[in-house]
Amino acid sequence: MRYYFAPMEGITDHIFRGVHHQYFPGADKYYTPFFSPTSDGRFPPRNMRDFDVEVNRGIPVVPQFLTKRGADFLWAAKILADLGYTEINLNLGCPSGTVTAKGKGSGLLSDLEGLRQLLDEIFAHPPTEISVKTRLGRSDPEEFPLLLEIFNQYPISELTVHCRVGADFYRKPARPEVFALPLAKSRAPVCYNGDLAIWEQVQDFQDRYPTTPAVMLGRGAVADPALICRLKGKEPVDRTNLQRYTEELFARYSSAFGSPKSALGRMKEIWFYQINLFEGAEKIGKRLKKTASPEEYRDLTARIFGELPLRTAGAMPAW
Repeated sequence: MRYYFAPMEGITDHIFRGVHHQYFPGADKYYTPFFSPTSDGRFPPRNMRDFDVEVNRGIPVVPQFLTKRGADFLWAAKILADLGYTEINLNLGCPSGTVTAKGKGSGLLSDLEGLRQLLDEIFAHPPTEISVKTRLGRSDPEEFPLLLEIFNQYPISELTVHCRVGADFYRKPARPEVFALPLAKSRAPVCYNGDLAIWEQVQDFQDRYPTTPAVMLGRGAVADPALICRLKGKEPVDRTNLQRYTEELFARYSSAFGSPKSALGRMKEIWFYQINLFEGAEKIGKRLKKTASPEEYRDLTARIFGELPLRTAGAMPAW
């Protein structure tokens, strides 16, 4: 089975991917947070930094686009294909209200003619392999069989199915039972996504669907950076390596953002998940969330690594 690192806006940028791959190599793909190409035909500098070939060298990165216009998808895909990217992912899963109101992301799943038109345009002259990430529908999982019929009409290189509908956002539980349909009927290889946050959940899913080619992991792989390594039979997270990894992230973000203080917001996003690796971290975690001081941040994280025990296997909370 292959293991993919999901795109998480505000976390899994090129800095995070580079440091994670350096300390905990094992992810078969890292998907970028989505880029929305427009008709102006250019990448903003922030997005171009994320797609820079040099910062992603040696890392299996898949750019993800969010759009409802085939022409916009194609100009951006052509540029990245010329840079050497061999796969672009189309995001049909984002549930954000600001996205779906524009008929993008999971909002496009209720517009079947618009979906067909987009796929017709993209697959008429694709500059590289095109994969798709979808939800089960906009508001009802009963929408999915028809969506799968549509997807099966195109040479999609891989279909990732997030087993929620758009209206679920991330609040309602995923519906893994629906995955039996694409696993059996999809013409494209499939990848499962949804509520696989800890090792035990992934193992249970693999026992349930042992022929699944790939799964996509998000918050669980941020919480436990060694999760994919463990799933591939390697050792669980090591305290020393984890501390070096976390300090490297802080240093890289401090440099990229211009100061350690500016990097605190990004590190707090990461620690929101990673704090779950440690037992008895509630009080320190609350202080960490509130701090605006790089010095206090360093003191608190030193205490976490120096004083708190790592959770034993099977003890990670299944949030």
